Parts: sequence; C-alpha cells; structure tokens
Amino acid sequence: MTYRLDWFEKWADYSPAKTAVREVETGRTVTYGELNSLGNQVAAAWKADGLSYGARLVILAENTLDHFVLLAAAAKSGVILVPVNFRLSPRELDELFADCLPDAILYETRFLPVLEKTAAFSRIRLRETLESFSRRNDDGKGLTAAPEVCDQLQEEDPVFILYTSGTTGSPKGSLYTYRMLTWNSINTTMRLDITSTDKSVTCMPLFHTGGWNVIPTPFLHRGASFSVTRKFDPDQILKLLQDEEATMFVAVPTMLQLMVNSPLFPSARLFSMKYFIIGGEPMPLPLIKKWHQKGVPVRQGYGLTEVGPSVTSLHQDDAIRKMGSIGKVNFYLEYKLAGEDGNPVPAGEVGEFLLKGPSVTPGYWKNPEATAQAFTDGWFHTGDLVRQDADGFLFVLDRKKNMYISGGENVYPAETEKLLYSHESVRETAVIGVPDEKWGETGAAFIVLKEGADLTADQLSGFCSGNLARYKIPKYFRFLTELPKSDTGKINRKKLLELHQSQLK
Repeated sequence: MTYRLDWFEKWADYSPAKTAVREVETGRTVTYGELNSLGNQVAAAWKADGLSYGARLVILAENTLDHFVLLAAAAKSGVILVPVNFRLSPRELDELFADCLPDAILYETRFLPVLEKTAAFSRIRLRETLESFSRRNDDGKGLTAAPEVCDQLQEEDPVFILYTSGTTGSPKGSLYTYRMLTWNSINTTMRLDITSTDKSVTCMPLFHTGGWNVIPTPFLHRGASFSVTRKFDPDQILKLLQDEEATMFVAVPTMLQLMVNSPLFPSARLFSMKYFIIGGEPMPLPLIKKWHQKGVPVRQGYGLTEVGPSVTSLHQDDAIRKMGSIGKVNFYLEYKLAGEDGNPVPAGEVGEFLLKGPSVTPGYWKNPEATAQAFTDGWFHTGDLVRQDADGFLFVLDRKKNMYISGGENVYPAETEKLLYSHESVRETAVIGVPDEKWGETGAAFIVLKEGADLTADQLSGFCSGNLARYKIPKYFRFLTELPKSDTGKINRKKLLELHQSQLK
C-alpha cells in the first residue's frame, strides 16, 4: 500500500496559523502552515542535492525547532532521519556511521571537533551545520512552497533509524517506520487523552524515541502545540510549565526529584497540568506524594525503542494503589508473559514480556541476525521479566538483558565490558547497574587484572572517558582476584551486587 505521512499538509489546511512548535532559547516559532511549507522547501532542496528516498541523514545536535522541519521534509521525501547521541565519543560515532553509511549529516558547529576525530566524517557526501540550516529556514518561513510527494514511500519504510546498544556490545539500528509512527500516536493519544488544545514543554533528548514519540509526534498528529528546550534545567522547566500553562509533561523520576529540589518548587503554580508522564524507572512513593500534594498527578508507564515507545500506562488514579506497576498495555497492542518454552506462564507467575502489534518495529537496520533473535512467531521479545497481578496490572521484576538506566539513559553493560576488555591490563571484567541517589542507577565495574599489571580506578575511568559517553562510564571500579561464577561458569552478577554493597558499608 502506498503510504504518505500527511499530518503536516492536513494541519496546514485545517489550522495554518496555529503555532506548532516554539524554541525556548531563541523564541523562534513555527506555525503548522509554515512547518508544512518548510518541509516542502527542504525536501525540494534535498532532491536537487541528490538526497532522496532511502538516503540516510544523520542529525548531531541538541534539541531544536529544526528537528521538526526535518521530520516534515522526511515525510515528503522518504529520506531516513538518523538522530545520534551528541554525547558519544568519536569511536562510538564511527561505529554508528559504519553501520548506517550516512549520505548526509546535519550538525551543530560545536560538535565539529568531535566529528573531525572520526574516520567517517570526511567521507559523508553532504555536510551542513545546523546554524546554516536554521538561517535558511528562517528566511523561507514566509514563502509558500509547491507540495513535495514521494510516490515510493510505503508504510513499512523507516522514518527513523534509532540506535540502541545491544547485549553484544555493538549498537543496533532499530527501524522506526511510518506505520509505527501512526499507531504509536493513536495509542498515546487514546491513553493520554491528547487533544488539539493540549500544550507541553519537551526537553527529552531528540536522539531518543522518548524524545520524539511520547509527546512531539503524537502532538503533531493531533494538531497540538509544544515548546522545545535544548536540555533539562529544573528551574527553567518549572517556570515554563507554569508560564505556558502546560497540560502534560514527560520526564524520568530523576528529573522530577531535581525539580522538587529547586528553590522555585514551593511557589510554582501548575494548575493547568493534567499529569506528568513518567518512564525510565519506577518512581519512589515519597516523590509521587510530593507531586500529588502539589496537585500534579503522576502517570507512569513502560516503553522501549522497538515498540512505540508507548507500550503501557498506569492511570494517575492508581499511582499510589499500584505503585511500582507499569499499568496495563495500550489499546492496539497484544501481549503475553512467556516461559522459556514460549508458552504463556500461569496467572501470577513471572514470564518474559512479549509484544505484537502495528507499533512494533519490523527489525534492525541491515541486521537480519539480530532481527531473527528478537522475534518468535511475530512476537517481539522485550527481554524484560514481568508479573501480572490479580487485577491485570503489570510489574517489571528484572531486566533479562542486564541493562540498567542511569538518569533516564539506557546503559548496556556489555558495551562497557567490550571497551574494558580492550585495555591491555584487563584480564576479566563485568559491569552491573547499582543504585545511585542522583541518577537512579549507575555502573559498577569489576576488574581482574592480568598477572603483573598495575592499574588504578582513575586510570580506567580516564581510559573510558575518551571512548564512552559520560553516562556509560562506571562510577565505581572494583578490583578482584577473580570474578564470582556459577557452577556453569557464568558470571554471578547477584554476587557482584552483594560485593558492591558490602564495600559501601
């Protein structure tokens, strides 16, 4: 079926003068009419540059209004957007570039020194700074552009390639298709009661599916309005939510704790707020109560890059009664809790969370092996172990893949372990997630050195800092004579956690 994402064209027809997006730091705004016209202009310019259906365009930038112009242009051209984490090291960027083979890159000037240290940057055919792109968009805002339509575009074509680190330590490019975009928006809109009158402020990074697809794309689909900030600042966010009369806001618990700690928190007036949408990790009861006392209900949920990301939602009325639950599965998704044999587990028992539906990824970019491993008979394996209570509410009990979440960022120990093993003095290593007061979780690396080697924690941290994003660098480095292992020779991560906790006492 030929499929074209025409949200921008439709809202430009229905509400051309309505503000779609505002950029907080600069005050720049774009209406739905302007967003549609700019999308057509950019798509036409790409065509002239030979950038068309199936081409990959990397974005290396903090949050800007221009990200949404790019989305509009992608929908009219078939160009695939590849938003990349600007915190990555040159080595990590090269790994992603080697995988997606970008045809073009749009980057902020301040990231040029990092890009110039990569082997791939000079080989990317089209390179442009975000500053140049922004100026051209500002110049073209008042112009009406001829419609651009990509007749090749199908609903199974990707609008994004979203990179998520795999359990092997190598990144995987999750395909995010137009079908996913539409059905995730429908699921999100239905569960969160989004209307065209809603307002929000978004500060989640736009290299994450959570940054794009929890608030911005459902809001654009529904004709609502939002402001975008370059980064999270608790004082700024509290002021914006109040001044702009926001009706919903998405965050992770660490962000909400920092907002509570802000000197502006006691006087902040958030009377228009319907609720906060929380993901990433469970929210502690004392923090839930502080926001409820403020008159702001908390709505927790569960999501992942490969599905939606909107998978479940816990209604705000159940936030305390069912604390720790991820709620119930969203409307157009099927699920089952499966045992090792793939069959559903008995009621009340723990099983792997499997999902099926139109908002599930078709797989990973040019990685058929990883795609095959992720699916069984059409069911996507989340890798999370979940229990369902007698009322039908779901609870995540463990992460099967050992991933931990630090300040809302997914960290996969295998990726850190892979780097540590490359150090000439390291014989064995294992990394686990451990509790952290500020970030929710952080990393603890356990190291066995080669015979005769001499290495300090500071030296290993320094080694990581040039090769890993900061949030992936373990906070703790523990040196052992050997790693604890099970009878079958597998590393005993539970024992490692006990060792870590004992050393904190």
